Amino acid sequence: MEEFEIRRVMEILEREYSKWREPIVTRLAREKRNPFKVLVSCILSLRTQDKTTKEASQRLYALAETPQDMVNLPEEEIAEAIYPVGFYRNKAKQIKEICRILLDRYGGDVPGTLEDLLELPGVGRKTANLVLTRGFNTQGICVDTHVHRICNRWGYVDTSTPEETEMVLRKKLPTRYWQRINDLLVAFGQNVCRPLSPFCSRCPLGNMCPRLGVNRHR
Repeated sequence: MEEFEIRRVMEILEREYSKWREPIVTRLAREKRNPFKVLVSCILSLRTQDKTTKEASQRLYALAETPQDMVNLPEEEIAEAIYPVGFYRNKAKQIKEICRILLDRYGGDVPGTLEDLLELPGVGRKTANLVLTRGFNTQGICVDTHVHRICNRWGYVDTSTPEETEMVLRKKLPTRYWQRINDLLVAFGQNVCRPLSPFCSRCPLGNMCPRLGVNRHR
């Protein structure tokens, strides 16, 4: 796809977005821009369904809303609050460790640079970029499995990993789409462009998509 086509694609997805179930981390970030909550909710969302992430986030924030509050909670209490998110015990330990670092190094604030975020335990590029775009409203490209899969299906990139996709997108995706691409493609990927047997018959992109790698569709 050339820039003109990606512009058309993004315009169509933006128009259709309100019809789809919105990703939970996007919704939480929009309700109140809070880098700490975006960070924690993103950690909870990994390998976890949106409904479970939302409920776990609500239970946890009812107990603690700041790094200091979180550090004061026993690890087991954090684990009980976030259960049944995937790997909930490991995530409870990770969240508490991150909060200690935020207090020791950053005065209780979440750092606002990609480099500093990536030094936090267990924080990868997807989470770090999401905190930048949704927590701080700064530039970043958050590439998860949906963004990686769909951009390759379009033929807009030809990559093997989400990190490779991010690097290619940083070179060719117009900057005006950097913050929004994850919101749009996660919603699109969850509701229409599924990993297996996507709903091509009701896809708003119609004949624009070459369906690369799609062997079966509905």
